[in-house]
Amino acid sequence: MSGCKPKHPAAAPAYLSGLEPPATGQRVEMEGVTYKVAAPHGIDPASMFFVQVDVDKCMSCGECEAHCPTGAIQEMHPDGQRGVVDPAACVNCGQCLANCPFGAIHEEVSYVGELFEKLRDPDTVVVSMPAPAVRYGLGECFGLPTGTYVGGKMHAALRRLGFDLIWDNEWAADVTIMEEGTELLERVKKGDKPLPQFTSCCPGWVKFAETYYPDLNDHLSTCKSPIGMLGSLAKTYGAEQSGIAGKKMYTVSIMPCVAKKFEGLRPEMDASGHRDIDATINTRELAWMIKQAGIDFMSLPEEEPDPALGMSTGAATIFGTSGGVMEAALRLAYEVLSGDTLANPDIKIVRAQEGLKTADIPVPNFGTVKVAVVSGLQNAAKLCDEVRAGKSPYHFIEVMTCPGGCVNGGGQPLEPGMLQSSLFRSTVAKINRRYTQRRVG
Repeated sequence: MSGCKPKHPAAAPAYLSGLEPPATGQRVEMEGVTYKVAAPHGIDPASMFFVQVDVDKCMSCGECEAHCPTGAIQEMHPDGQRGVVDPAACVNCGQCLANCPFGAIHEEVSYVGELFEKLRDPDTVVVSMPAPAVRYGLGECFGLPTGTYVGGKMHAALRRLGFDLIWDNEWAADVTIMEEGTELLERVKKGDKPLPQFTSCCPGWVKFAETYYPDLNDHLSTCKSPIGMLGSLAKTYGAEQSGIAGKKMYTVSIMPCVAKKFEGLRPEMDASGHRDIDATINTRELAWMIKQAGIDFMSLPEEEPDPALGMSTGAATIFGTSGGVMEAALRLAYEVLSGDTLANPDIKIVRAQEGLKTADIPVPNFGTVKVAVVSGLQNAAKLCDEVRAGKSPYHFIEVMTCPGGCVNGGGQPLEPGMLQSSLFRSTVAKINRRYTQRRVG
């Protein structure tokens, strides 16, 4: 395919010559969140903490515990400070971090130091793979209203950071639609695999299912997530199309999510013959990198991703919201089962903001397809219990860990006002704690 090779010079951008990447072990604040610079490789992610509580900043309010879907955060210290007790129990969703009013929870993994070094290395081809939801959150870090679409500026910023190939996870989301939709059709038609079929895109949900409902694993779609597909395709099909050896590529997953860092390290993510995903950063880290590079984000032009693995449809874009995966897969299933073309591709009945939504979709020449869309693992657990008991009426269930879907992921910019309120609340809490301690003493 012509036009797949990088169009800009291989020389590293000028900003890199004066930039000192953060060192391993260093703690860096990025968009109001503290990150420990660490780029793990060859380590079992199940043994790692991806978020943890800073006991010196924790004010024992319990907000993190209230938002934890598995009880992984508990009271661990004499004054009531919380902590993540066991990485096995944590699904790495980051909702504790996103909802802590004191900024007391930090990330334990950040590849930004290594990534800057790779961008500087002339022998490494650095590949960007941003998720759909990132382009709806990134603008907040530059003063734009919540939810503003900045996809074109995001691609432009990645080029100016020095990424050699600008590919897009929306491309792989389209592949997921075809794969997951086809698998659902096979289950419905042949009956050789159990129903309902659960989606498998969300890494927090997949870890939750594997840990707490291992007997339901056959209900999970066998499809990799979009980034799981894109990582392996980048170093195989993409390498072939661009004329660049897969072993020279350094693939960077850019996600709205903390749990995607866990997924990228899963040992089975090596289908390309190499590590499919070399690094994962989230929206906050990308914004910080853009600012460190001195890039004027707001003045950037709108640019498209590179071909081969950069094209996508509108179905891919809606993956970032709860109900988006379901809607996209149903479009395919409807047309295959009925033999008819949808007059209106929008199946808005399955779109959900949070919680649980169910729907009966009438399909000509087939009957009714029963579906459920759920965000939040407490809600998902209720559906899992139904499946386990043999009482689930559904054919297809979409699960997103974060309320409302990936757009509200734990790696997105903190809620407006959270950063401003953290210092005030922390100060008041410290005063109250000292006052209480003095009275008790």
